[in-house]
Amino acid sequence: MSANGPRPGMGRAWLGYLAAGAGAIVGYYLIPAAGAGIPGRVAVYCLISASAAVAVCTGVLVHRPRPALPWLLLGASQVVYAAADSTFYISHYLLGRTGFPSWADPLYLGHYPLVVLAMVLLIRRRSPGRDVPSVLDASVLAVVAAMLSWLYLIAPQTRTGAPMLVTVTSVAYPVMDLVMLAAALRLILGGGRRSPSFVLLAGYLLAIFTADTVYVLQQLTGSYHAGNFLDAIWLSGNLALGAAALHPTMTRLGEPSAVSERMLGRVRIVALCVAALVAPATLLIQYATGAPHAVPVIAAACAVLFVLTILRLHGLVVDQRRLAITDGLTGLYTRRFFEAQLPLEAERARRSGGSMAVVIADVDRFKSINDRYGHPAGDRALIEIAHRLRRVSRSGEVLARYGGEEFALLVPEASPNDLPGIAQRLRDSVASSPMAVTDTEWIAVTVSVGAACHPQHGSDPDKLVAAADRALYSAKSAGADRVVVGTPAADNGGDPALVDYLCRIADQVDVCLSSYKHSLAISQWAGVLAVALGLDEPTVRRTALAGRLHDIGKIVIPEAVLTKTSPLSDEEWRLMREHADYGYRLARTVPGFSSVAQVIRQHHERYDGTGYPQGLLAQEIRPEARVIAVCDAWAAMQADRPHQVQRTLQEARLELRRGRGTQFDPDVVDLFLDLQQRGRVGDLDRAHANP
Repeated sequence: MSANGPRPGMGRAWLGYLAAGAGAIVGYYLIPAAGAGIPGRVAVYCLISASAAVAVCTGVLVHRPRPALPWLLLGASQVVYAAADSTFYISHYLLGRTGFPSWADPLYLGHYPLVVLAMVLLIRRRSPGRDVPSVLDASVLAVVAAMLSWLYLIAPQTRTGAPMLVTVTSVAYPVMDLVMLAAALRLILGGGRRSPSFVLLAGYLLAIFTADTVYVLQQLTGSYHAGNFLDAIWLSGNLALGAAALHPTMTRLGEPSAVSERMLGRVRIVALCVAALVAPATLLIQYATGAPHAVPVIAAACAVLFVLTILRLHGLVVDQRRLAITDGLTGLYTRRFFEAQLPLEAERARRSGGSMAVVIADVDRFKSINDRYGHPAGDRALIEIAHRLRRVSRSGEVLARYGGEEFALLVPEASPNDLPGIAQRLRDSVASSPMAVTDTEWIAVTVSVGAACHPQHGSDPDKLVAAADRALYSAKSAGADRVVVGTPAADNGGDPALVDYLCRIADQVDVCLSSYKHSLAISQWAGVLAVALGLDEPTVRRTALAGRLHDIGKIVIPEAVLTKTSPLSDEEWRLMREHADYGYRLARTVPGFSSVAQVIRQHHERYDGTGYPQGLLAQEIRPEARVIAVCDAWAAMQADRPHQVQRTLQEARLELRRGRGTQFDPDVVDLFLDLQQRGRVGDLDRAHANP
């Protein structure tokens, strides 16, 4: 809506206009079509037609749409159309001139280009860029309409033997209608708001097309006479145009589409399927009626439809792949795509003897933005940050949204000497100027950046990312808004002080969730199972340590969600499912802890591949994680957690058996149940007394 807004009393003017117009149409048909009623009938028809032009001009003056040109063109087209109506009905009814073509026909035909031009301008405003799917869908429907129009309207007109001027004028109507229909379909199938004004405008276009088509058919059969039911359709279309201009939402008609991805909805699928079947159905009809001359036209239409369908399917495949690897908010690559590209680039660097870099940027004090200005402001900031990072990333580099407020850049063929410059380039771009978080608030936003290089700082992707993460942590610890380059770290037992800190986090999570020593029990049981499975000593230690720390990522989840006793919402479950990734990232900051971090990340993967966060299947899941998954499930069933009822031993054993081969590794389940039966695993100790 314009800044000035609608004038008082104009909000429902469109309804009054439609009601008055509907009454006038009824009155038109009540007036006798002969004798003394003819002048009144002509006057009513011409006034209704002219009223639409007045309504469009009034709507433009009152609502002041931006852009105004499409509406001005629609108003001009209606002025021409009203002039054509006046010329036709005065000539036909009052002067008795019924010849065809008449002076009204150039005016009728002259209004089409104005309507089409207005549609093109609206389409360009509503769908900036190339909306190929909508173009293809509109083309499918337009091709079918063109085929039918040629077979039943245009071609028959050329075979009547009428004078050239009559034939040209007769053919011009369906041709111009097809051009208008193509533009209307592109507008309707494109993006943008489906406001009441949009619906009314679409109704105007379809009403005019329908009435014109029936008019040509009646002309061919000789059944047309002025004043029949077609007048009601034409006049209703005129009223719809006037109401569209009077409706306050007419100012939104030119607003660009806010959503770039347009779903292929059920109605559109049905319409496209029906359209694709019209051509072969028409071919059968022509065959049955013995009209072989139409076969080439139908065959050409079938070929065009086939090509359009293949192009549409190709576009769907491309769109699905793009959506699968694109973050919905920022338009950057997803973390999953980044992690899929990372080992490929590392292997390429290894084969060529070159190097590569990973740079991770984290927005400083991002939580304060959300807390002070709200989550929409935070999203707006993330979009702008992504834009600024993309602006300075180069061809061949992979820029991804790595976490909530984390961004990662994969840089091929980057050496350690390049890292400070690459990282500083990202930092400077984000901090280059304040960014808008609301319509009136602008704030300075900075990022901390950690960078690491392969193979100098990490010999495999996990170690490389861990080195970049440690560098990022160092940048944050040093005061934020700075760049730190990583250092190499051996994959050992980890720094004792940091491991102890993570253990305290695990204990804090346990206290929040239940009165049992959950993580200590998991660590003990997992170690026993790992030994019984015949795993080597380093793997046994890693299994026990990952079991001790498997839930540390829950420290990031709001306590209100962790302790909620009622069923979790979809958004709360989404948050809860992220704890494995959060735990992975926490553990990865410990030098030499990349393998333990991977186990923590995978402990909620399912044996059938339907788990999270990576959807790994069977042997793709690390054996340590498969062991911890069974132990964790048993402990959860035996504890008094807020969102889960404590189960008996028999119920818990039955639940594990049900999960064999789907949720859990069947061998691990069998071993756990055997050891539990013998009393070696499965007993939980309380952390403190219940209040």
